[in-house]
Amino acid sequence: MNTANKLTMFRIVLIPVVLLVLYINFPGSNYTAMILFIVAGLTDIADGYIARKKGQETDFGKFIDPLADKILVISVMLWFVEEGYIPAWAMLIVIVREFLVTGLRLIAVDNGRVIAAAMSGKIKTIVTMICLTAMFLELREWMIDICIGAIIVTTVFSGVEYFIKNRDMIKWDKF
Repeated sequence: MNTANKLTMFRIVLIPVVLLVLYINFPGSNYTAMILFIVAGLTDIADGYIARKKGQETDFGKFIDPLADKILVISVMLWFVEEGYIPAWAMLIVIVREFLVTGLRLIAVDNGRVIAAAMSGKIKTIVTMICLTAMFLELREWMIDICIGAIIVTTVFSGVEYFIKNRDMIKWDKF
């Protein structure tokens, strides 16, 4: 397994550790979980850089890297839902977007095309990671609302953009 894929696997291992720290709920657990979450986010940046720089891009990496990101973000967001910081409807928007974009990518692959991550998708990921990191700091309610709003706006925008740019992949006459 190459270095980039090892970093992705490390990120996957960190996910239950972050959740365990949050659920044990010891003094400073939010800050500890936040640091682990940041480390996981940094491994995402590092593995992408290494894969491109050293030519370590693999089919496994192309599959597991975005999946690891989704699992990390959704896991932490679900904890925030459970704690009452994020409303379930906001979480649903994020999950639905992920399923729809993944479905679109599967359709594209079936048609011999790979849909690369769009800039709006990268911005969505960055905004989501920054907002979730900030939310670990037990922000005031209005700040949390701004974070949730930013996550929703970038999530919806990037999802719509994927479908507009790849609308030729959807064969409406097949429905």
